[in-house]
Parts: sequence; C-alpha cells; structure tokens
Amino acid sequence: MDFALPKDLVDYLEELDRFIEAEIKPLEREDDNIRFFDHRREWARTDWDRGGLPRHEWEALLAEARRRADAAGHLRYGWPREMGGKGGSNLAMAVIREHLAAKGLGLHNDLQNEHSIVGNNPFILMFKAFATKEQYDRYGADLMEGKIRAGFGLTEPLHGSDATHMETHAVPEVRDGVAGWRIHGEKMWTTGMHVATHIMCFARTSGKDGDAGGITVFLVPADAPGVKVEEYLWTFNMPTDHPRVSLTDVWVPETAIWGVEGRGLGLGQSFVHQNRIRQAASSLGAAVYCINESVKYARARKPFGEELARNQAIQWPLVELATQAEMLRLLIRETAWRMDQMDHKEVERQISDRVSMCNYFANRLVCEAADRAMQVHGGIGYSRHKPFEHIYRHHRRYRITEGSEEIQMRKVAAFLFGYMGPKRESLSAIEWADVDYRGAR
Repeated sequence: MDFALPKDLVDYLEELDRFIEAEIKPLEREDDNIRFFDHRREWARTDWDRGGLPRHEWEALLAEARRRADAAGHLRYGWPREMGGKGGSNLAMAVIREHLAAKGLGLHNDLQNEHSIVGNNPFILMFKAFATKEQYDRYGADLMEGKIRAGFGLTEPLHGSDATHMETHAVPEVRDGVAGWRIHGEKMWTTGMHVATHIMCFARTSGKDGDAGGITVFLVPADAPGVKVEEYLWTFNMPTDHPRVSLTDVWVPETAIWGVEGRGLGLGQSFVHQNRIRQAASSLGAAVYCINESVKYARARKPFGEELARNQAIQWPLVELATQAEMLRLLIRETAWRMDQMDHKEVERQISDRVSMCNYFANRLVCEAADRAMQVHGGIGYSRHKPFEHIYRHHRRYRITEGSEEIQMRKVAAFLFGYMGPKRESLSAIEWADVDYRGAR
C-alpha cells in the first residue's frame, strides 16, 4: 500500500505556496489590510452599526484575493472539468485544505467565511449531480460565472438536526395560468443572505412529520415577495452573516424545484459529505498550526533559566495532540480517497460513518489544540495578539454547525451496530443464541 501523495499534487502545493508569496501576501500587507488578520481583526471585519454584518472593505479584499486566484487557475481547482475546473479529487482537496489552514491566519485561507484561494464549493458538485438538463441549461452559465449565490435554507428555529420534522411547507398553486408552489415557513442560519441571489429552500411537499421523503428543494430568489431577513444572529466569532429568514406565502414556478420533487434530503446529504471531509481537513490543518506554534514558543521561552519545552507538563499534552493529528490525517486522506472511488451518491450508503468520524474528531481536536496553545503561550496566548483565541472561537462552531458532534457520533453508532450501512443485514440476523455470553469454554 502506497501512502505517498501523488507527485502532481505535491508539485501543486509548491505552486500554491509560490502564488501566495507572489500575489496574496503583498495584497495582505498593502493599505493596512493586515488589520483584518492581526489583533484588530474582529473590529476591522465587523460593521457593528449594520447589524454586525461583514464590512464592505473586508468582503472587497476577499473578493480581490479570489479574483487573483481565479485568474491564476486556482480558485476552481475542485470544480468538474466540464464546468471550467480542474476536477480536483476529494483527496486532493483534503490535502490542500489542510496545507493552507496549517499556515495560520491570512488572506490565502480564512475559514471564518469559507474563503480560500482554492475554493470549497460543494454547491457546484451538487448542481452537477442533481440538476435536471433543463435546470442545467437555465442556471448553469450564471452559476459558473458567479451570478448565483445561494443561501442554504435547511435548519429551522424549532428543528435543527432533525430535518424530517421541518415546519416549512409548500403547496401547489397556479398563478396567472402558471403552475407553481406557495412556500410558507422560517429558516435559521441561512448564511450569506446579505449577498445571496437565491435561497436553497427545503420544504415539505408531501408525507408526514418524520418521513425522509416528501421534502423538496426550491431555488427561491432572495428578493421574491414574502422573503424577509428577520434578524442577523450575533455569534461567538464576529462578523455575522447568519440570519433568521421568514418566507410568507412565497410563490415560485414549478421550474424552481431543484432535482426531484420529494427527494430533497438527498441533496442535503450530498452537500454535507463533501463539505464535512474538507472542513475536517481544515480543522486538522488549524490544529497542526496550533501545535507547531506551541512547540516553537516552548523552545524559545526560558522561565527560570531553562526552556519551557523541558517540562513534561508542556511536552505531554502536545505529544497527545500531535499523535491524534497524525492518526486523523491518515483517516481523513483514506476516507477522501474512498469517496473518490465510488459514485457520488454511494457515499451516504457506504462510508458516511467515516466522514462523520473525520469531522467530529477534527473539530474537537482543533478546539483542544487552540486551548492548549493558549495555555502554553500564557497571557499572550489569551490575548488577541495571537490567533489562538480566534481559531478556537471560529472552529468551536463546527462542533455544532456541520451536524453536531452528537448527531455525527449517532451516525457512526448506526453503522457500527448495523442499524444503517453495509453491516445492516449481517448484524440484523444475529440471535441471542449466537452470542457466547458465558465466557470461553
């Protein structure tokens, strides 16, 4: 078994490093743009007088970095070739995400808003996998040109992890001779609504509460009558672009359905698997950054005339974290590789548990690594002059928002005990008589 990374991927990492030094770092340093990354970062990024939204200057800087990355051929690396990308695999994207995050805070890769010079856009892959030909013809060009920016409207105020009990409903309604649907409900954490052109709105169109079927995805224009941003929710890490949105008798034509009526949760699963494995790799990279910075500080700091690193109280917690990071890296890369070996829609049935293992453990690890880095660095580690508090506050959300770690552990348990996944048939056939409960004989 060969664990070496492909040479072309290793070469590409070096190409990215050169691009960052030549194009991105100079942009980061000019016009005091460093204020968005040093101790002033939360203040500089947040428009406190505009509901806590991101400042225009901050988003303009990110857009310029993406423009340069796109011109250099990096931004769309993970897109399918037929959609203008380079067809980057899940394995390659995981390696790249870890590599960039391990560099620390910077314009090359700011995880607070999923910004990166190598874009993570599972929306594109979802569109390719689930859009009908008619939808592809209608939306494809605008999507690839960045003219469509969609918020993800799945979570609701009273229903988070359990999407099958959603209260947003859509009923058929003909207007002016055009068949369509009238949508009524509320969504939470519909990220990016301040710049979104559409909402991917999940709504029940048939069936009853608890049914996985009967939920449909509608591509709803963000400015449609009845769509309203009720409030932007201030979070542990600011700025915020995460609102509560109401949809009051919003009408859309039949053509607004994305994919197949009643099978919308399949789109949601497609999104989370691609996003979770890449986000796990990012969390791993940020954890590695925290570990490495702590090691360097412990070697340089000399209380009582001796390197801090000489103390086992400093060594052992970092040894534990470094060991976990090494094991997690292998799991993430092997899982991403397996994702590349199967049809996109098979991931849920075959290795969804492994994706969940990677994600919940990586998100927990980065929080522990950031916390340990603060402790090793002492007072300066707790200050905003070091990035660890920012890393902790940002990544702490992923223990909830990527599917809470409890939900992901529940998924792992379902596969482990055969309630779901490949072991379902064999473990369901086990009888009490098959279990030797009396010990060896």
